[in-house]
Amino acid sequence: MWETIAGYLAEALERPVAIDRSEPVSGGCIHQAARLITHSGETFFVKTNEAAQLPIFEAEVDGLNALRETAAIRVPQPFCHGVTAKKAFLVLEYIEMVSQGCEAERGRRLARLHRHSHSHFGWRTDNFIGSTPQKNAWSSAWVSFFREQRLGFQVERATTKGIRLRNTGALLDQLDYFFTPYEPVPSLLHGDLWEGNAAFDGAGDPVLFDPAVYYGDREADLALTELFGGFGRAFYEGYTNVWPLDAGYEGRKTLYNLYHVLNHFNLFGGGYARQSQSMVDALLAQIP
Repeated sequence: MWETIAGYLAEALERPVAIDRSEPVSGGCIHQAARLITHSGETFFVKTNEAAQLPIFEAEVDGLNALRETAAIRVPQPFCHGVTAKKAFLVLEYIEMVSQGCEAERGRRLARLHRHSHSHFGWRTDNFIGSTPQKNAWSSAWVSFFREQRLGFQVERATTKGIRLRNTGALLDQLDYFFTPYEPVPSLLHGDLWEGNAAFDGAGDPVLFDPAVYYGDREADLALTELFGGFGRAFYEGYTNVWPLDAGYEGRKTLYNLYHVLNHFNLFGGGYARQSQSMVDALLAQIP
């Protein structure tokens, strides 16, 4: 398999590539990952999965390229992807990452990324949040987009798994409450911005990876950074120094994180159903 991948990589780089060795590395809970080291000493990061998972890698390449084009923040460069030996693969730039760096600069860079806008909410194609399909049909109305293609979609998937959360219909019907008078602009989002998808390079500069991009409310990215923690106070100060948050964010962040907690239930089950119900109840309690 590595020899075939080396052929794809050589074609992408337009020069010979010979693999010296591969070393397994941590790649998250969905894919297998390895570090490829060539005879010339170059290093690449490779993800593999079953051949049927190729669309996930294709969506990742699309998202990485979109983020790279903004030049707002560093992301790994994708080199090639495809299927070989019944395995889908994706070859990326290898970045030696560390957990500590300039949090304020990370916040500033994210705010600059969010300044890249569009006339509509959505994306040019559907993609994935984890391994879950993520719908991105263009919409001129954020509340409708979020109701139908985010929360409503995850609620339906939970229902098919036999979990019927109480009062989700009431919440979906009253989403407008959280956006009066707030009117978000379509910002380019990372889309899956938790601490596991963000780090720093060896120089301490921020790096983002594993995106689920679309144009949406910038608060959705910021809310997820708070769900699992890992982003320091200076990160939020750096962000708001570039682009202050609007009134009402504290109430809306639970709404945005409900999408991700529902997705975690749909992927992993367990206590995420109880957490989702608690979030639905807390959101409805905000409505007079």
